[in-house]
Amino acid sequence: MRHGRLHWYSPEELGGTQRDIYAGVLAKYGARPPFPLTDPEGRLHGPFNAMLAAPGVGAALQALSAAVGSGTSLPPRTREIVILAVAAERDSAFEWSAHRRVAATVGLTDEEIAALGARATPSSLDAAERAAVEAARALLRDRDLDDARHAAVEAAFGEAGVVELITLTGYYDFLATLLRALRVPVPAEEPGGGPTRHG
Repeated sequence: MRHGRLHWYSPEELGGTQRDIYAGVLAKYGARPPFPLTDPEGRLHGPFNAMLAAPGVGAALQALSAAVGSGTSLPPRTREIVILAVAAERDSAFEWSAHRRVAATVGLTDEEIAALGARATPSSLDAAERAAVEAARALLRDRDLDDARHAAVEAAFGEAGVVELITLTGYYDFLATLLRALRVPVPAEEPGGGPTRHG
């Protein structure tokens, strides 16, 4: 069975490093993931199947995914604001589908999520969140931060936070490219606004 352009790996097919990656993905999201993580047969959706296809790279990606998910000093709400901004800027339907759900669990309102999906900046964001989303959009557009945006992020999150925000933005930008190039499908989704393209 295919998952976009890749074989769709069932749990029974996995060996060695693949099993470790699979277990790590399930552990990251827990028993009640906020978005469809597997199909009924246990095959992973989204970029996680690609990690299984190339486990030498996939193990490193899975570790980076875990790090940007829980190993940074960025507040969870800020992290999800940045991820939704990337998903919207890159028209990444899977990222949008998954992370609008995650965003709701960390306090973003429906109105804030809809605004980010429209590439707008919600007026309800505080100064630190506004600095983060403006920096993420600059990184995606210009591959750079001007002095004012850098200073705003550093004032809000510190030196480590600047590095973490750049890494977070780059990781989800990379995932958007991976999802699109491999034609990764989006699990069945109820209406919710935001990007609708493949991946």
